[in-house]
Amino acid sequence: MCSCQDRNAVADVVNRYAYALDTRQWRSLDDVFTADAVARYGSPESSPLNGREEIVASIRSFLDGCGPSQHLLGTHLIEIDGDTAVATCKARVFHYGAGPRSSLPPYECFGVYRDRLRRESVGWRIEDRIFDVHLAIGDIEVLQPA
Repeated sequence: MCSCQDRNAVADVVNRYAYALDTRQWRSLDDVFTADAVARYGSPESSPLNGREEIVASIRSFLDGCGPSQHLLGTHLIEIDGDTAVATCKARVFHYGAGPRSSLPPYECFGVYRDRLRRESVGWRIEDRIFDVHLAIGDIEVLQPA
C-alpha cells in the first residue's frame, strides 16, 4: 500500500498542470512533466508529442492567444507501485476567446486525463499523458496562438 504523502504528491502534480495552463505559467510545467515525457491530446490514438519542450510548445500554440481558461479536475484515482504511479482524473475545460475571437462561442471539452508518473530526485513527474476528450462544444477557433 502506498503512503498518503505519495498519493497527495501525485495529485498535486496533476493539479499543478491545470494551474500552470490557466495562469500561463509555462515554466512551472518543468515541475509537471519529465524531460522525456510523451503526451497525446484528443484521444489515445492522437499523434504523440515527444518531450516536455514539444508538449509545452503545443499547449502554448492553443492557449497563448486564447482568453481566460479554466481546467477543472476531479475524481482522482491514483495507484502507486514503488517509484511509478498511474493517475486518472476527469476534466472539464473551458476556453473563452480573446480580442476579435471573444464574440465566438466559448470552447469547452469534457474528458479524462490518464497519466503515468515516475518519481525523480526532484519529485513525481508525468512521463506519459493522454487527454481523452469525450465531448466538445462551442467553437475551437477560440484556441489560437498569440
